[in-house]
Amino acid sequence: MSKPTADWDRVGDRFYRKVKLYDEVFDQELELENYLIAGAPYSGAVALYRDEDRIHTYRGAQAAKAGIDIYSCAGKLIKHINWDKGSIKGLGWSEDEKLLIVTNDGTVRCYYDLQGDFIPFTLGHGAEEHGVLSCRFWSTGFVALLGNNNLISVINYHEPRPRLLSVPPEQTVESWTLIPPADSLSRSVEVLLAIGQTIFVVEAADVQDTGLDKGPFRHIRVSPNGKFVALYTEDGKVWVVTSDFQDRLSEYDSRAKTVPKDMQWCGNNAVVLAWEDEVHLVGPNGAASKYYYDNWVHLLPDYDGLRILTNTICEFIQKVPDVTESVFRLGSTHPSSVLLDAVDQLALKSAKADEDIQLIRASLDEAVDTCVKAAGHEFSIHWQKQLLRAASFGKSVLDLYNSDEFVDMCETLRVLNAVRFFEVGMPLSYEQFIRLTPEKLITRLINRHEYLLALRISDYLRLPTDRIHVAWASQKVRVSSDNEDAICRLIVKKLQGKRGISFEEVARAAYDEGRARLATELLDYEPRAGKQVPLLLSMKEDGIALDKAIESGDTDLIYHVLLHMRKKLPQASFFRAINSRPIASSLVEASAIDKDTELLKDLYYQDDRRLDGSNLLVSEAILASSNTQSQADKLKLASKLLADSKEYTTHRTAIDEQIKLLKYQETLERELPPNPVATSGVTSPGATTDSSIWKGLSINETCFRLIRTGNSKRASKLSSDFRIPEKTFWWLRLRALVAKRDWAEIEELGKTRRSPIGWEPFFNALLAAGNPRLASTFIAKCGNVVHLQERMEMWVKCGMPVKAGEEAMKGKNLRALEELRDNMVGNSEVYRELEGMVGVMGRR
Repeated sequence: MSKPTADWDRVGDRFYRKVKLYDEVFDQELELENYLIAGAPYSGAVALYRDEDRIHTYRGAQAAKAGIDIYSCAGKLIKHINWDKGSIKGLGWSEDEKLLIVTNDGTVRCYYDLQGDFIPFTLGHGAEEHGVLSCRFWSTGFVALLGNNNLISVINYHEPRPRLLSVPPEQTVESWTLIPPADSLSRSVEVLLAIGQTIFVVEAADVQDTGLDKGPFRHIRVSPNGKFVALYTEDGKVWVVTSDFQDRLSEYDSRAKTVPKDMQWCGNNAVVLAWEDEVHLVGPNGAASKYYYDNWVHLLPDYDGLRILTNTICEFIQKVPDVTESVFRLGSTHPSSVLLDAVDQLALKSAKADEDIQLIRASLDEAVDTCVKAAGHEFSIHWQKQLLRAASFGKSVLDLYNSDEFVDMCETLRVLNAVRFFEVGMPLSYEQFIRLTPEKLITRLINRHEYLLALRISDYLRLPTDRIHVAWASQKVRVSSDNEDAICRLIVKKLQGKRGISFEEVARAAYDEGRARLATELLDYEPRAGKQVPLLLSMKEDGIALDKAIESGDTDLIYHVLLHMRKKLPQASFFRAINSRPIASSLVEASAIDKDTELLKDLYYQDDRRLDGSNLLVSEAILASSNTQSQADKLKLASKLLADSKEYTTHRTAIDEQIKLLKYQETLERELPPNPVATSGVTSPGATTDSSIWKGLSINETCFRLIRTGNSKRASKLSSDFRIPEKTFWWLRLRALVAKRDWAEIEELGKTRRSPIGWEPFFNALLAAGNPRLASTFIAKCGNVVHLQERMEMWVKCGMPVKAGEEAMKGKNLRALEELRDNMVGNSEVYRELEGMVGVMGRR
């Protein structure tokens, strides 16, 4: 095994290494020099688009068709996207591996899953008129340079809102780049334009001249952390300055006669220049290292390094991590280096292993930690194992050591080695993996259809697997050529019983592919009605959607389906759909009773519900009390609805009588003008609040008011015409006369031989009205109907206790008389009379 330092190069006071990731990446017939290439961050996919400005070797009509090819870093084709939408002026990636394509007319497509699905939008702001020249991308947005030097920024791909930046000078732009909002001092995107001898900084509200005078600058690049800017001058020099352009940090003279085709940062410490087959790695203080290749070179910058891509090889250049340098540097005396040597001696069964351990005993925990971290930064599986063995040996010697980091690193390396495999082609470094996170790594594997690997990694890292299963099933319904029943059985067998599975997503994918029956079958296994119903509605399965909503018991969901069906279906079809579903019908009634009575009438008519329809018309008639004719018309319609049914004869009779009463009240309105004195304070709850005193009254209230206003004969006739029971009429007459304070009429009424309601109500009403004298005249009429004790109480209530005593004497109830006497102790005169009565009864 070669030494780990074999691929190291010293650049100034730092070491850089060039790690070979894959070889034989592309077919030699692929003329890579004729392609525009963009690599996704964190060792993501690589997009290739044939440069329209270059001459190509003709390889047939099929090969001549324009398109974008998406490859893994190992050269495995992931997706071919046909392209006929115009000249591409911008090709870039977002942090979450969305492919952005910008055309010369300002049209943008955001491909979000590596499989050809995209979201389009346009830049506007004159992009179509002036054309897009080029674009620069960052993790969440991009800036487009137009033909008139205007700059349009999009800072969020989820909600793209193109915004025009400040207008820069109109001279030719030699080169340009940007500083992302997260790294700029203004916290907004800053665009650096190399124009003439200087550089302009363009923001949303301002344009500033940096004051440089060494231009023109043929290349300009900003470091990943946004702190440094690399400039390539016309005379072949590379300057590195701070991003505020106040300090020049280093200078490198390439001595090249031609301008490099590309310049990129390698991490935050070095700049890489690339010609056709030559690469210069420029470190701090102007130190440099040169590499030569047999094929055309493309540079793909990343967060912690830079990928170099040719037809035959894919390499990764990065600064050697500090922990790796501590372990492997020649002549290193770091405890970790000694610990690694101790493991080698242990394998040889040499006593020197123990000597090494004793030498670093005081720093053994530091040595173990360094070996664990160094293992994470290694791409070689051999050296990963060696470093982990060293760490394991070291922690076994320690009395107390927390092994969590060691275990986590072992898990991480197993995942990294799996995704670095050439068939997957994701050569993530440890730093990239930490920034990417395992969850986003799983998403990338799903987008590449690496479902089995995604499942194994998720299980290994104890992550949820539901979205992997759903993604697999969705892809299955898209591409499988099996019959729909077989696909459904397979998917249900794989997914049923697993936590968090959404059959709705799979069903939606099936429906989008034109497999409506399969989508419906899959939805039967979705336990959440809230997920089933919207898709069923979009599939025009309204009946099934309504049944599912009813089964869920969610009233809001049922209303949602009913509203959708009401807008979509003819009324007759809508009624037929809900008539067989009592719950739906009841909810429609409950909702329409206040908002849409016409719908309710049609529903009752359609369903032949005569009584309900009649009741609705009666309710409307009550509400229309201000218009007698309208009331009568609605009541006639209500009566007509019940005309053909003997079952509702009583209801119809009541309605007809109400119509008759309305006509009678209308007559009273004409013949009896309002009498404010007679009617004050007696307005019934159902009466109107206008000048009318008769409309809206019930039959009893009408009779009551007639008596009170002195129209007793009309009241008697009304009672006869409407067959008011005799007892009811007497009650009405008593209350009306008491309210009228017509004591003489009441007294005349008391001369009647008999009262259908008895005479006690007369006593109570008169006493309550404040006329005890007249009330007392009805005590004797009560006769034996009222008990002796009650008659005595009635006399006392009238203020006639002596009469009560006389009642007791007539009834020969000495005990009652004595109780009455005792209650009158405070009234000496009455007491003496009652005492005398007691004495008389005592002698008897």
